[in-house]
Amino acid sequence: MGSLVETTSKKPWVETPLHESPTLSRAAGCRVFLKLENLQPSGSFKSRGIGNLVLTEAAYHKAIGSTRPLHFFSCSAGNAGLAAVSATSALGYASTVVVPENTEETIIEKLKINGANNVVAHGSTLLQADQYLKEVMMPLAEAKGEIPVYVPPFDNEAIWEGAATMVEEIHRQMPDGEKPDAIVCSVGGGGLLCGIANGMDRVGWGSEVQVLAVETKGADSLHQSYLAGRLVTMSGITSIATSLGVVRVCQKAFDLLSRKNVTSLALEDAEAAMGCWRLADDERMIVEPACGVSVALAYDGRLKKLLRGFSPDKKVVIVVCGGSKVSVDTLVQYKARYAARAKELAAVWSDTSA
Repeated sequence: MGSLVETTSKKPWVETPLHESPTLSRAAGCRVFLKLENLQPSGSFKSRGIGNLVLTEAAYHKAIGSTRPLHFFSCSAGNAGLAAVSATSALGYASTVVVPENTEETIIEKLKINGANNVVAHGSTLLQADQYLKEVMMPLAEAKGEIPVYVPPFDNEAIWEGAATMVEEIHRQMPDGEKPDAIVCSVGGGGLLCGIANGMDRVGWGSEVQVLAVETKGADSLHQSYLAGRLVTMSGITSIATSLGVVRVCQKAFDLLSRKNVTSLALEDAEAAMGCWRLADDERMIVEPACGVSVALAYDGRLKKLLRGFSPDKKVVIVVCGGSKVSVDTLVQYKARYAARAKELAAVWSDTSA
């Protein structure tokens, strides 16, 4: 059940704009396009992948003639949970989210507002919450006559195929039928990266388009794996980009590093924060550091250093993946904390990009 569901029914994601940004293009020294996934119903790109998973499961159970109601279960206090409840609510299915007991009340309220039938706080970690979901909550649903469906956050073929639709849109939206020279995306567990790779294969771009897979140091399980030459499990997450906080990326994401057009890199938290406040200033959009780290590449000569054969005519698509863990107050705090370090790093990139 890993294909994109072809259906005439409502899809729980939308086609998002591809915006060529004059401001970021001037800053980068080349043409910069923003794929605005922050405008998805859940606020992030995860509406695509998790939405497709919900559609896939629904189609499968309909095909086998099941009449029992589906109930979707996810363990996430972030964007995956929001995508799950947004998708299931839009499609008319029940959903339960289990979160750790230390989850902020504002996040729990947001999950409820977006359509969760039930939000349960259990345990002190996501692992404990996930175990409770699988060992207690899902069996209870089964006993009630429902079909419990587990929603993984990123490691699933249906999720990758949903994310791939983004590339199909970019393919249609690029001006004059051009293809981008590079796509920039953030990496947490690797679902977005896998989807972009699938989408590029589907539209015939294959290895022709460079992919810059960006993480923050302290949440860089893909980059750590790249440096080690093997799949690495991190001991913990120390970055402010908590939405990238996966201690081990999926196998497929690691395997994609063997492609010559895929580049893994990790930036500092200060750079991710800078990407957030610069995007707010330049494009009037508020995103979290997990997204800001990709936006940061447009500034201070980073793309000149990273892009193959850089020239002013190069076309770069930055996936503005979105995210819910951010506010105006948060950005003010980031700038106060990280502005000095961001300025130091900008000088380093400017010196080495000539």
